[in-house]
Amino acid sequence: MSTDTTTAQPETAAQAAPQATHTGRDGKGILITDSAMRQLGTLLPQQGADKVLRVGVRSGGCSGMSYTMDFIDAGEIQPDDERYLYEPAGAPSFTVVSDPKSLLYIYGMQLDFSSALIGGGFNFTNPNASQTCGCGSSFAV
Repeated sequence: MSTDTTTAQPETAAQAAPQATHTGRDGKGILITDSAMRQLGTLLPQQGADKVLRVGVRSGGCSGMSYTMDFIDAGEIQPDDERYLYEPAGAPSFTVVSDPKSLLYIYGMQLDFSSALIGGGFNFTNPNASQTCGCGSSFAV
């Protein structure tokens, strides 16, 4: 008879392994964590047919520039927009578009999702930002 003296310890946030990130099919685009992919996979079917996710920046916010993220009709894609196809395992593929000006500021950015009651929702981690606000929705370069 063998006795196993190890016990499973609950994983704390500090011990949690970093989430895998996904890029577009061509290896480019913003990085999207597993939790953000799951949330987008839930939201996309609710938006209706032929929708894409537009991610960008605009002037404003407490740090100078703020992130934008919205589902738009595929017919609203501009000719100069960059398009990235994401193909999550076990979920429908979807397209993320961004205008060239926004890409200058968000290239390499990571999109994450948290279900926490405080500070939950989509979160942006931008390696190009020199300063970010407390809420994480605006930044400066």
